Amino acid sequence: MAPVPLEGHQAPVAGGQEARGGSSVSLSLLIDFMVQRTYHELSVLAELLPRKTDVERKVEIYNFSARTRQLYVRLLALVKWASGASKVEKSTMIMQFLDKQSMLLVDTADMLTRIARDTLTHARLPSFHIPAAVEVLTTGTYSRLPAIIREKIVPPDPITPSERRQTLLRLNQVIQHRLVTSDIRPQMRNLKIEAGRVTFVVDREFEVCLTVMGEGENVPWRLLSAKILVADKDTGEGRPLVHPLQTQYLHDVLQSRLVDEKQPLYEVYDVLHFFCLALRLEVLYCQTMRLCRDRLDDHIRIDDYKPGKSLSISYWRHLPEQPQHHFTIHTDPHDPAKSLVVTHLPSLAQKDSEIVDKALLMEQLSIERLLVQTIYLRTKSRLAELKTELETMLKDVDLDIVTGQLQGSPAILSVPVVQPCLRAELLLITVDTHSGSFLAHVPQYSSPILPEIQNSLNYDHTRLPTLLQELRFWITQRRCEKTLQHLPATAHERLPVMHAADHPIAKLSRHKMFVRLHRHQRVILVVELKEKPESPCEVSCSFYLVMVKPSSIEDSPEDETIETEFPKTYLREKLEHFQTNWTYSQVQHVCELDSFVSMHGPCTAVDESCGQKRKMSDGPAAKRAKHPAYFIPELAHVVAMCDERLPFVAIAAEFSRRGIAHQGIQVEAGATAVVLRVVQLPTKVKPILKRLLSLSLRVQGKGTKAWLAEFIFHGAPLQSLHPKEQGLRRPVYFQYEMVPEEIAGRTVDALLRDWEQICNLYEIVYDLTEFLKHDKYGLSGMIAVKSYSYSRLVLSYGADRSATMTVFWSPDHKAFRLIFSSNPGTPNAHAAVKEQLQAHLNRNRSLAQVLVLLCETYEPLVSLGKLPGLPQLGVHQSKAPQVATQGFTLLPQSPTQIRVVYQGVYCLEVRIRGGGLVSVRDGSYSHLDRTHVLSDFTPTQGLKAFLSKYVDESAVFLRRRSQSEDDNPPSPVVAMENVSNPGSASTPGQSENQATSSPSVPSPFLGGIRPQSPATRAADAASSNVLRFHPPHTPPSNPHTPASPHPAMGHGFSPASFSLASPPPAPPIVNPSPTVLPSPSPILNSPNPLPSPLLPQSSPQQPIGQSPAAANFPQPSLADSSPFPSSQSMASSPAPSNWPSSPSVPRPSPGAARAPGHSPAGGFTHSPDPAKLTPHLSRILPQRSWAGAVPTLLTHEALDLLCTPAPLLQTAQGPVSTLIEPSPLERFLGSLYLRRQLQRFIQSEECMQSIPNPEPGVVHLKTDTLLCRVFQNTTHLQSLHLKLSPLNEHDETSWSPDEFQILEKFFETKVVCPPFKPQALLAFARMLTVPYNMLKDFVQIVRLELLPQLGLQQGLRWSVQWPLRNPPSGTHLIPTGVASFLICRNKILFFLCITRQGVQYPPGVEPPSMILPLVYDLHTNITQLAQKQDQNQVHPPAFAAANLQMKRFADYHANANLDQCSVFPALRDLMANLVLPNEPPPMMAPMAAAQQVVGSPAMQSPMAQMHHSPLPPNAMGPGPQHQGYPPQQQQGSPMINPHGMMPQ
Repeated sequence: MAPVPLEGHQAPVAGGQEARGGSSVSLSLLIDFMVQRTYHELSVLAELLPRKTDVERKVEIYNFSARTRQLYVRLLALVKWASGASKVEKSTMIMQFLDKQSMLLVDTADMLTRIARDTLTHARLPSFHIPAAVEVLTTGTYSRLPAIIREKIVPPDPITPSERRQTLLRLNQVIQHRLVTSDIRPQMRNLKIEAGRVTFVVDREFEVCLTVMGEGENVPWRLLSAKILVADKDTGEGRPLVHPLQTQYLHDVLQSRLVDEKQPLYEVYDVLHFFCLALRLEVLYCQTMRLCRDRLDDHIRIDDYKPGKSLSISYWRHLPEQPQHHFTIHTDPHDPAKSLVVTHLPSLAQKDSEIVDKALLMEQLSIERLLVQTIYLRTKSRLAELKTELETMLKDVDLDIVTGQLQGSPAILSVPVVQPCLRAELLLITVDTHSGSFLAHVPQYSSPILPEIQNSLNYDHTRLPTLLQELRFWITQRRCEKTLQHLPATAHERLPVMHAADHPIAKLSRHKMFVRLHRHQRVILVVELKEKPESPCEVSCSFYLVMVKPSSIEDSPEDETIETEFPKTYLREKLEHFQTNWTYSQVQHVCELDSFVSMHGPCTAVDESCGQKRKMSDGPAAKRAKHPAYFIPELAHVVAMCDERLPFVAIAAEFSRRGIAHQGIQVEAGATAVVLRVVQLPTKVKPILKRLLSLSLRVQGKGTKAWLAEFIFHGAPLQSLHPKEQGLRRPVYFQYEMVPEEIAGRTVDALLRDWEQICNLYEIVYDLTEFLKHDKYGLSGMIAVKSYSYSRLVLSYGADRSATMTVFWSPDHKAFRLIFSSNPGTPNAHAAVKEQLQAHLNRNRSLAQVLVLLCETYEPLVSLGKLPGLPQLGVHQSKAPQVATQGFTLLPQSPTQIRVVYQGVYCLEVRIRGGGLVSVRDGSYSHLDRTHVLSDFTPTQGLKAFLSKYVDESAVFLRRRSQSEDDNPPSPVVAMENVSNPGSASTPGQSENQATSSPSVPSPFLGGIRPQSPATRAADAASSNVLRFHPPHTPPSNPHTPASPHPAMGHGFSPASFSLASPPPAPPIVNPSPTVLPSPSPILNSPNPLPSPLLPQSSPQQPIGQSPAAANFPQPSLADSSPFPSSQSMASSPAPSNWPSSPSVPRPSPGAARAPGHSPAGGFTHSPDPAKLTPHLSRILPQRSWAGAVPTLLTHEALDLLCTPAPLLQTAQGPVSTLIEPSPLERFLGSLYLRRQLQRFIQSEECMQSIPNPEPGVVHLKTDTLLCRVFQNTTHLQSLHLKLSPLNEHDETSWSPDEFQILEKFFETKVVCPPFKPQALLAFARMLTVPYNMLKDFVQIVRLELLPQLGLQQGLRWSVQWPLRNPPSGTHLIPTGVASFLICRNKILFFLCITRQGVQYPPGVEPPSMILPLVYDLHTNITQLAQKQDQNQVHPPAFAAANLQMKRFADYHANANLDQCSVFPALRDLMANLVLPNEPPPMMAPMAAAQQVVGSPAMQSPMAQMHHSPLPPNAMGPGPQHQGYPPQQQQGSPMINPHGMMPQ
């Protein structure tokens, strides 16, 4: 459709400048016009379409939509064009500027041409006036000007100053002479002659200045000036009251009078005086009109106003029974020369009239001041009349009319209604200045009686006495309320009280107060108010104590049994009236209280003969003056007395009801307080009654009161260390809540519960005293009594008495409770078994037994408390990584039996025995059936072998009487008969009998192959008296290094039975006994302090016995070729596994698989093929699953070593430190847990395949390129190790030993290290399954992490670390804590952390570090950064720079067509060339830092020490300063832990 121009908006396009420049319009305005036009057309259509046919409506709608669409299409095009309109606008402005400049040039040229052709043609110059110019230029003046100019403009020369002074002095003399010879008014005596003139000043009227023009007597006065002094600041906004024209008219009139009149000065005064009086009246009139209009309304009125003569004003016009009040301001009729005067009606006294007249003599004229003075005097007069009348009504009362200190304040009549009276309680009577009526007010209160008093003052004075009496009682009631405002009581004028018509309370006067005691809901104090006959203004108080109870309005007042709760509760009084001599124990009655008794303290005896109340005024006046007037001391003392004694009465009644003897309510010495003493309490513990001296019950507290029970005991059965518990008087205090009287039994119950607490605790303390007295029990040396307060016993125990136990009886639980504490910062070890110790104490009620248990179990529980129990994330593979799992959990079963659960998988049962021993067993087995495994836990494989390394036989000897054979092999004679090859070697390192938990389940323990014990072989050699050597399996690894001996000592041994070789140094984890005790067991006589796991282990339940076949075993050879230290025999770690296909076949000896002539590590390094693992069969042990279920006895020191965090120890190379130092038990269980998880990973991962192997506890698996062997360290069973070999023998050339060592080293130091996270193991296992070329690149990356010095030597800017789990600071591609190595089809995702290295940054500035998620595509051989498919995601600048560098290398690698894997080259390029955009300037160049790298001896791992020769220094690079693993210093990011990470 062709564009159609807008209707009505076509602007004609003019040519020339308008066409080029055009006009502009705002886009918003254009859109506004378009919207308005569309809205207008829609409105028109809405009105017209209903009248048309359907076809016409459709046509109109279509036309409208077409026009509107075309209009908005144009708008859309215009908006799109406007985005680039800035350039067009700039070009248009440039063109307009050039056009304007061109137009200016053309106009200038035209104008110049017009001037040259038209104007300049007729232009001529006039003739110059040369003579005048010459005169001006030469002389500087012009002498030819007319003389008239000088005469008219230049003034004559003035007279000299001396002539002027002489003239003025002469003129002053002339004026003085004229005044002396003339008559003047007395009002004009205030004059001043100065400077040839005389000035007359009349105050508040005018000021006039005159002079004379000559010395003659007939020369008239000359008026110089006249000034009117009448002023009003409020009128005319401060402008003068007289107009300048009026002033000029007065000037003319006065000048004419001065010339014509004979007495000109009289005329001047009369004219100006009359004018000023008229002006003053006018000002007062205007002020009165303004007051009526603005403020006073009709309270005042102008009765008459005669200008210049008088002004009459009336006030108090509506005052009843009073004449009309008004005053008139007028001139003096007798002497017109005087000022204005005021006349009052009714007339005022002469003195008061003079006071009012002074208001007109003020400088500032004010009608308001005149009114105030007049009304004040009238007010004072009316109050004086009222005072005279009130003096007759109130006798002996001083009335005072107090005048205000400020001017204009009204007079006030102060009437003391009650005596004594405060200023704030005075009845103040004044007069309303507007209306003249009386006003009454009490400053302190707003009484409802005041309006009636005020009405009576104005109209009817006969009701005043009655109203004043009511006000007196009303003020007294307010005094009662104010007196009780700080007391626990509330005053009420009336309460809904039901009583009989003839009840005594009905006879009380109507002026009374009801006082509700807050703490005593059923007691009301009634205060009756009466006037004293001799002094009506004084009020006396009578007090009545009324006992009430809740009742309904429907109840009968006579019925004493009904007490129903209704929403609205009323009170019923008891129906008895007692005499004044009432006793405080009988509070259930109504009695009138004697104020004198109340005022003189609780110790004052009551005079029974006094039947009437004593007067308050009988006491000295000085005592009464101590209290302010509003304070009623009688009321305060009575309320305090009731509040104090009523609780004692209720408690005493409750004691009497329960048969508890007491002495009643007494007053303590010095009348300090009230006390209730109990004589005897019920108890079953009779010895405590001998020590109880007294029990007193008091009330303490000011605001919130409470009961205080004081028990006084004589001494204590235990001598404590507390300094306050050394005397013979031992008070014990208890506090109880103050409850209402009706539930006072609760307080008695609480008191009896506390007494029960004291008795029960005293019973066990009394029994404990008997044990402490005798030294044979030894309890006094194990504990110390820190405190014994009869309610709590605090004991300290432990080595340095740092642990404390608090014992107390809990009345709520009816049992003893224990609280354990210790020094700040260290928890008490017994807090874990608190519930068990409490149950033991409550069951046996013997504190001595509990103390013995505490001392026996203290050290083991302290050791177990060292196990870390912090929850960690990412522990269980089956659960989400964000679910926390507790590390070690202590589950006490009894005070001496604790279950230790690790990661919710393994369970150890620790039983604390006497004599410093503990027994440890596998808690996953049932106590009743050792073949039955509990469903909640997994058996701990190799537990017996691990614990046997910590057995101190010298300490356990006294506990054992026979040798158990639970884990010992049967007689070798019997075993040899079942072995096919008698000469085969036994498997070293086997320490336990392995069997399944049931006949159908594979054994979770190692196989039944067991090596010959060196001890049994030594015994055999000793018994046969011949030298028998074990046939060697392999030649010795070093002929100059003899193997460690295993000497055996029988029952009678000689020094000759020892081997010639020196034994190895003993590990520090054992406690050897200095004395070798004779025993049938050869292990007790072994010189090696650490018992070998190969030696027979004892069972505490079975007697010790020597095997009869022990003598048949030969002595081991001195040249043993085992690569492991013989002093610590190779005890393999049992591999616990409930996983399917778990290997449980008999394990061959590692020496049996080695061929003669191979290196010691050859069998492990190059023979992982299962086909080659053909073990020699040894003795077959019967399969038993309860080896770990048999308890192992350990000393407390050994248990502490197991649970104390310590670095891992090696046998020959020394200690190895790690970043996290766990305990040996945690390392052992963590290794088992990771090996168990590895078996699950093999079953779940597709790229890993398990290989059946005959070695129990060893995991064999293979990938596409490697054979892997994961086994436990046979020396200490606390770490896992990895052994790698190629899948095929012909591939050995493609893998170097150095590469295998790098991966094995990484596995040991970064994968299976604390905190033992299976996700890290899963990531490493997945890394081993990648293709060969990619795994080679991974080895290079691992090499750079283990040896960061290599990167510095190669000039790399960044160091690399491999986080095996996604750290919290990493990207959110995968959840935090999961394995950071993922394989999905043909892509591999892994994470690396790079850190800036080789640069020294300023202090406080950390090196930059970041986590890089890398993705490698197996098909395209491209390595790049992984990113989410989110276009709006904004990456940090560092990530963007790394991504750009990776893309550049990917383009280069793709163009180069290289066959090698791109992972390591891409990473190496990134580490060498990445520069961050915001990297801070370094303090040292990278090359300089690289030159400072100093080499160190090569690092050696345990695997390298056991199986490989040490790496050459040039292969592994510089390492730490000492040998061991892992390195002490890791080059990593300071922000994250790239390998182990923090526990999550």
